[in-house]
Amino acid sequence: MASDLEQLCSHINEKIGNIKRTLSLRNCGQEPTLKTILNKIGDEIIVVNELLNKLELEIQYQEQTNSSLKELFESLEEDYKDVEHLKENIPPHLPQVTVTQNFVNGSDLDPEEPVKVEEPAPTKKPPKEQRSIKEMPFITSDEFNGIPAYMKSRLTYCHINDVIKEINKAVVSKYKILHQPKKSMSSVARNLYHRFIDEETKETKGHYFVVEADIKEFTALKVDKRFHGILNILRHCRRLSEVRGGGLTRYVIT
Repeated sequence: MASDLEQLCSHINEKIGNIKRTLSLRNCGQEPTLKTILNKIGDEIIVVNELLNKLELEIQYQEQTNSSLKELFESLEEDYKDVEHLKENIPPHLPQVTVTQNFVNGSDLDPEEPVKVEEPAPTKKPPKEQRSIKEMPFITSDEFNGIPAYMKSRLTYCHINDVIKEINKAVVSKYKILHQPKKSMSSVARNLYHRFIDEETKETKGHYFVVEADIKEFTALKVDKRFHGILNILRHCRRLSEVRGGGLTRYVIT
């Protein structure tokens, strides 16, 4: 009982103390000197509140920027992986680029040393112009994607272009012999020359073509089911056409 009474007295005294402090603060607000200080404190609280609002907006902006940078980093990381994959899987049929340095740095030259002017070499008789041989263009990635799935089966973009590379090799080898002067031919080349002439027809006149014997003669390709499947794809992509006759199928470069 005494304990409850003490708690009640303590609570009442606390309330009385709060009332006294409130009245004291109220009286402070009435004094001119303290009123000025309270007004300044109020103004500073408003300024601090505005700064807090600006800080909150800045934090939101930084969070959005951070999120955008993360997305950009992930995108660049994927692009980097793609570039590395392309670098490691360059199709072998693409031409090799060789860079030669044909200039001298200006810093290596002595400004006081007289420049030597080389006399032009005597003009040589221009070599006899070689006849160009038509080759089959490689399949592009867009063309490969447009090939029906039943034709491609398990063939890849590189498989098809590797065969094109070998067919071009056979075409170039064949027509180098045909363009070669007969006097300079070996007996093997002369026999091939006569075979090439015998295989020509009215339909192939003026066109470049090969037969299966040329593929076997000049390349390491196997003339099998897979090879003929790739020939069907090349016909579909209008890289070659067929001319039959005399028991032979002639693959004409278009």
